[in-house]
Amino acid sequence: MRPRLLVLACLLLAAPYGAAWAEDLVSGISQDTIQITSNYTGTDIVVFGAIERPQSVQGRNIVVVVRGPDHAITVRRRNRIAGVWINNDAARFEGMPAYYYLASTEPVARIAPQDALARYGIGLQNLKPSAIGSHHDPEPFRQAGIRHLQREALYVESPGSIDFLSETLFRTRVPVPASVTRGQYNVEVYLFRNGEVVSAQSTPFFVDATGLERRLFNMAHNAPLYYGLACVAMAMMLGWISAVLFRRPD
Repeated sequence: MRPRLLVLACLLLAAPYGAAWAEDLVSGISQDTIQITSNYTGTDIVVFGAIERPQSVQGRNIVVVVRGPDHAITVRRRNRIAGVWINNDAARFEGMPAYYYLASTEPVARIAPQDALARYGIGLQNLKPSAIGSHHDPEPFRQAGIRHLQREALYVESPGSIDFLSETLFRTRVPVPASVTRGQYNVEVYLFRNGEVVSAQSTPFFVDATGLERRLFNMAHNAPLYYGLACVAMAMMLGWISAVLFRRPD
């Protein structure tokens, strides 16, 4: 288990044994499964929650983090050599989330000190890979990879996007773009009090394909040879049909 998940699990287990009147957090999501079809263009999920036994609103903050499936990211550096742009260096980062969205009541740098944010992996700058493959300093490559995913709207920080419906009820909308990958995602909700996490909750949801898209995905991964041959045969057939339909008369 990764250190961040271990810390969160310990916090969740310890919460019921805390002070009898300590603040506690209850949260949920609007849907636990998102089905991707051929016309899927993205959707939103609503993360909502309530604070039990609330104390003063001063010094209290909510942070919502949505993380996608961990995967490997390869970042390459291009240099111009003899007038030609070529890839001459690269770094590979294992265990980085494919999707990361952070919503908070205010910028996270104002919510908690850096060591607390790093402990829970809160904030783009605190996303650390489980393994690194690089011949040089990997940090510039990691930063470049984060910037690229930000441009693709797969890594997002949205401070101030949590709405309080009352003193204790809150909600936020989390976009799930069309380019997300299949797999399990985790919604983590943190209650901060004066820079410390006093309660946290984690809820999974799943992104999956359905119908023809699911069958094609399964075939591509389970029988890649037959999938490739089928694609080649289909391309040849479409090319032949196009040639017949658009053939000019002699």
